[in-house]
Amino acid sequence: MNPTTTRTTPKDFFMHLGATVVLYVAVGALINLSFSIVNYCFPDALASYFYAGSIAWPISMLIVLVPILYILEWLIKRDTKLTPEKEGLWIRRWRIYLTLFLTGAVIAGDLIALINTYLNGEISIRFFYKFLAVLIILGIVFSYYILEKIGKSSKTKTILAYADIVLALVAIVGGFLVVGSPTKQRNIRFDNQRVSDLQNIQYQIVNFWQQKGKLPVNLEDLKDPLYGSVIPADPKTSENYEYMTKSNLSFDLCAIFALPYEITTNKGRFDASYPVIDGINDNWKHEAGRTCFTRTIDPEKYPPITVSPKR
Repeated sequence: MNPTTTRTTPKDFFMHLGATVVLYVAVGALINLSFSIVNYCFPDALASYFYAGSIAWPISMLIVLVPILYILEWLIKRDTKLTPEKEGLWIRRWRIYLTLFLTGAVIAGDLIALINTYLNGEISIRFFYKFLAVLIILGIVFSYYILEKIGKSSKTKTILAYADIVLALVAIVGGFLVVGSPTKQRNIRFDNQRVSDLQNIQYQIVNFWQQKGKLPVNLEDLKDPLYGSVIPADPKTSENYEYMTKSNLSFDLCAIFALPYEITTNKGRFDASYPVIDGINDNWKHEAGRTCFTRTIDPEKYPPITVSPKR
């Protein structure tokens, strides 16, 4: 039988299609994860924030997609061994040539983008490691499918297949080292909410002072059913935040934080056009445990609100 005329079954079609889609998505996730790790480890003054999602999403995708990819590849290889004529399936040939074409195009496109970013001012160490990541990841895929095109089994193909698994595992471990455990990320979210709550309370205290010309005795004084003011509490323990007056214009706001504040500015994606400053300024940086923030109202910046008497 002429292998080029071998009939493609629905099973063959969807296994090859599924393996192709999973491969492309997994490779994209691996490159993005590598870039995020490089961004975090080598900050740039013009870069944006680091977002845990930039690492969590690729890790999640790789954990699911890499096993699926290798299961599909194993099933395809098993069918090919049982029916050698399937090496000539049109979808297999299209898959090989399409992957070679796209891999080569992406290598060229990514290198152009990286060079452009470098010329715009990104630090060279970031550029070098991203260049290396693209070259290694896509180079392995390209080399594997070159051997697949030849159509012969070889130890080199096996080594390349295992090399992809090792790269994915190294990237996943590196990602966990950067973002920490799920418990750490949950604690970070709690701490961010605590800072947001304290900012909210601070705003209400300043507004209270402007309205009444004095600081509230306690946080209960801020409650206003008519206005709908709600005093937030600790999101994890539901305990009230601490508030203490120090003078007619000064007060302390305290909370118990799970972790010290981590500076993530400049550890995100490089963008020469839109540099981003830190979202939590120095006034709200904290250590682990009980931290108090002293605030003093400036009457010139926040003058009391006077209401003109009715005529």
